Amino acid sequence: MTTSDGSPVEVRRSARRTRTVAAFWEDGTAVVAIPARFTAAQEREWVHRMLAKLHKQGERQAAAGRRRPATDEALAAHAARLSADYLGGRSVPTSVRWVTNQNSRWGSATPAEGTIRLSDKLRPMPQWVIDYVLLHELAHLLVASHNAAFWKLLEAYPETQRAKAFLEGVSFATSRGLTKAGQPADNAGDGMEPAGSWSGDAD
Repeated sequence: MTTSDGSPVEVRRSARRTRTVAAFWEDGTAVVAIPARFTAAQEREWVHRMLAKLHKQGERQAAAGRRRPATDEALAAHAARLSADYLGGRSVPTSVRWVTNQNSRWGSATPAEGTIRLSDKLRPMPQWVIDYVLLHELAHLLVASHNAAFWKLLEAYPETQRAKAFLEGVSFATSRGLTKAGQPADNAGDGMEPAGSWSGDAD
């Protein structure tokens, strides 16, 4: 199987994936991850649907020149696209902005107000890491705590585990003095921030 431009397609069935379907590029191959229980007909339907989605995302990225969301306005627009792509458009923040005074976490959200803040320290990081943090906060506008329902939402984003590992690595290196100081620590192990700092409106 190949995409419309001739790129190879790989379908991965996972017993851990129950309802969500994801698609992403990996070394030039379009990978579609589906639940193991899907029938052949469901596989065909979802592969076709997700390949079309990948193609549309690729067109959008090309049109944008793969620019990073430098301004608060661009970040808010990018958040809306991520919500549409991975959360069914259900997470609609009232405000999304970069902040320079957030030294103990990568991102935070206030569900009652619908606001999201991302640490300015994320700017030089890979876009897929920034997207994970932004999606993490978008998901918190729907589910306040880190329960099973919350992590189920993030299953739709194929880079979740990779981004968590990346941020954990940055925090570990910083705590050992292997990189510049000032990066948030990650004692909670979720790639986001220290343990105990998700209470109240902190997230």
